[in-house]
Amino acid sequence: MNMIRSSLSSSYPKSFCVRGVSSLKDILSNQIPEKQKSLAKLKKEYGHVTLGEVTIDQVIGGSRGIKTMMWETSNLDANEGIRFRGLTIPDCQKNLPGYVEGGEPTPEALIWLLLTAEVPTKAQADSLTEDFHRRSKLPAHIEPMIRSFPKNMHPMTQFASALCAMQTESKFAEAYHKGTNKKELWKFAFEDILDVIAKMPEVAALIYRCRYHDGKLTKNESLDYSGNFSTMLGFSDPKFHELMRLYMVIHSDHEGGNASAHATHLVGSTLSDPYLAYTGGLCALAGPLHGLANQEVLGWIKSLQEEFKKANKPINKQTIEEFALSTLNSGKVIPGYGHAVLRKTDPRYEAQRQFALKHLPNDELFHIVSTVYEVVPGVLTSLGKVKNPWPNVDAHSGALLCHYGFTEYDYYTVLFGVSRGMGALSQLFWDRALGLPLERPKSVTPEFLWSQAKK
Repeated sequence: MNMIRSSLSSSYPKSFCVRGVSSLKDILSNQIPEKQKSLAKLKKEYGHVTLGEVTIDQVIGGSRGIKTMMWETSNLDANEGIRFRGLTIPDCQKNLPGYVEGGEPTPEALIWLLLTAEVPTKAQADSLTEDFHRRSKLPAHIEPMIRSFPKNMHPMTQFASALCAMQTESKFAEAYHKGTNKKELWKFAFEDILDVIAKMPEVAALIYRCRYHDGKLTKNESLDYSGNFSTMLGFSDPKFHELMRLYMVIHSDHEGGNASAHATHLVGSTLSDPYLAYTGGLCALAGPLHGLANQEVLGWIKSLQEEFKKANKPINKQTIEEFALSTLNSGKVIPGYGHAVLRKTDPRYEAQRQFALKHLPNDELFHIVSTVYEVVPGVLTSLGKVKNPWPNVDAHSGALLCHYGFTEYDYYTVLFGVSRGMGALSQLFWDRALGLPLERPKSVTPEFLWSQAKK
């Protein structure tokens, strides 16, 4: 359920107000009382309304489809895909300000939208860039910690460890332990959330530079959030910076039921601070069934490419169909195809495809990805393998990154982690601002399920 401002309930962009450069915190402070009042009325007057039944299959099957969470920032429709505060990805590309005229929207603009439900002006997005740069300095103990990590420690383990270790800086934790009134805690959550988002790029870049390169890191804070992050990683091509803007926006949020978002919300509901809450989210994202899927996709594509080169096979629909069937017949899945919710091609996949058609139409990996897209849905449909045979976001991202020389695919989930923090932490702000309670669903035993089944 999205508690979106009434100004957004009608069609956009007419209903979006255009502000001058207003403080993000001031805007949120003005919104909170109205949202608190609305939520209290909803609970008091309509709390008894039933949202649906729960089946045994849902209880056993990962709680799929159970409506059990309020999520402000985005909504995922099975047939339409993701909307950020009511805007589709093409809507965001059209309406949110970019770093360059006509370019991809900046993460700063999206964060503003996710937090306020308002499309920011370019000046407002730029003010958030400046704020992130001011907040980005790492605690003194973090860089030595990262440099001391074993070289064989997975980048996601390093990332989660470093974020957890930065909890020493938490303003929320300090305020809570001082006995701050719980109605005021949102102010400290706000500070932590912006601090975490601001610091993650340098942490992530330092991990990358130390694990794969010379350990040296160069900043350029004249650029935006994505441009500076790309520079710290070691990539100076403006087209790569544009790719990173797109990547971070489309990976930012996917409603609240996915593992990383839900973990952040769950841990945050205990009043753990945003550093600890999003560490929980990163640990969920590191799982093979969630964030690690993107590196598995590229591994499959690379193995296809290598096998075809060794056998001197052409890349066409017939040869890729044979390879796909061989993968499935060996008991494996084709990574990047199917989704727990979506029942159509993921709009995030399509956004990346359009970027590739514009910037790298002749790239070899893009040719493979495109041909796989033409073949695999038909193969999966004919075999009845999945409810949704269409590609998801992971099916494309690796090919784009490889084109620009970013080939260390066991690191890709860290990029996902920097991005997903924008959505999960924006929602965490509203969890605290609205005073949402500790999450505590009821579990049941197998015996209880059998007793209900036999009624």
